Amino acid sequence: MSIKHSKYIIIGAGLSGLTTAYQLLKYGESDFKVLEGRDHVGGRIDTSNGVDLGATWLQDHHQYLRQLMTDLRLKKFEQYNQDRSILVYNSMAPAHYFEHSSNEPSAYRIVDGSMALIDALVHSCHDKIVLNSKVISVSDKGEKLFLNTHNETYSCEQLIVTTPPKLASTIAFEPQLPDDLIEVMIRTHTWMSNAIKIGITFQLPFWRNRNLSGTIISQVSPITELYDHCDYQQTTFSLMGFANEALRDETMANRKEAILSYLEKYLGSEIRNYINYVEKDWSTDSYTSNEQLKSIYMSPHYGNPLFQRFYLGDKVLFSGTETSQIHGGYMEGAVYSGINAVNKLLNN
Repeated sequence: MSIKHSKYIIIGAGLSGLTTAYQLLKYGESDFKVLEGRDHVGGRIDTSNGVDLGATWLQDHHQYLRQLMTDLRLKKFEQYNQDRSILVYNSMAPAHYFEHSSNEPSAYRIVDGSMALIDALVHSCHDKIVLNSKVISVSDKGEKLFLNTHNETYSCEQLIVTTPPKLASTIAFEPQLPDDLIEVMIRTHTWMSNAIKIGITFQLPFWRNRNLSGTIISQVSPITELYDHCDYQQTTFSLMGFANEALRDETMANRKEAILSYLEKYLGSEIRNYINYVEKDWSTDSYTSNEQLKSIYMSPHYGNPLFQRFYLGDKVLFSGTETSQIHGGYMEGAVYSGINAVNKLLNN
């Protein structure tokens, strides 16, 4: 079997890995490959039928993501939150209606969906991405690292691992990574790994005609969060949100019925006149979650200092949103980690 060599190899074609590739090209470094285990790019960004089933929002203070979007000529638009939103304290009490303050910081979405960001990044490096290439082992042989997938062997001088740390801990490193790093990797929560996102598309945004924002917040219902998800062009009208994890063991049909019945109570019978219903349970995605799934109800800690170091003789660097010391768990954290990784590679 021939060994394919590149100066750099990036594991993962999600936002962090593709930002890393984009930054390398920006600095004139083109000798690299991006190995992706999935059969598609994007990682935890997934836009289906106009619905963002993965990463969705950005805010004004997400400066690295905003600059990247400017460079790629992508636009943002404000999350719709006009009129009344609904807060449900418990199933026995009446709903509480509230309006968003104009003083609150705005959330934004990417025009044409979050996948537009991935598509723009891929445009510059599509010939360097190898799909269906899950890395199962990494061996340090002195001047080079050797990586094995199920069907190929690669070598490189430096490696950037953007796989979520918990999953990256399952890669067989030789020699073994330090024990304290392995412990942190296993302990680091994988963003989105326990989420069930749903999207429902309609002919018209009927909730707006009822002076409702489309926002419903509740921890005691089939839907824990729901938001207006109409597109920028006002041609696709959707609601998007998070299903209660208690519904995970239900069939999709039962889960959908529970969600629709609940929303019918607060939004009206028009909820039944949907065009399309989509959902994504990220816990079933083997490139995001694993058997050690653990739900997190408080903000997880990201950006452990151990992720800021090189390993295996300055040849291995861990990246990705969970490693970021700035806005870990957000798209901003993924972008920052990609930029930071390249700065470290080129200045090490």
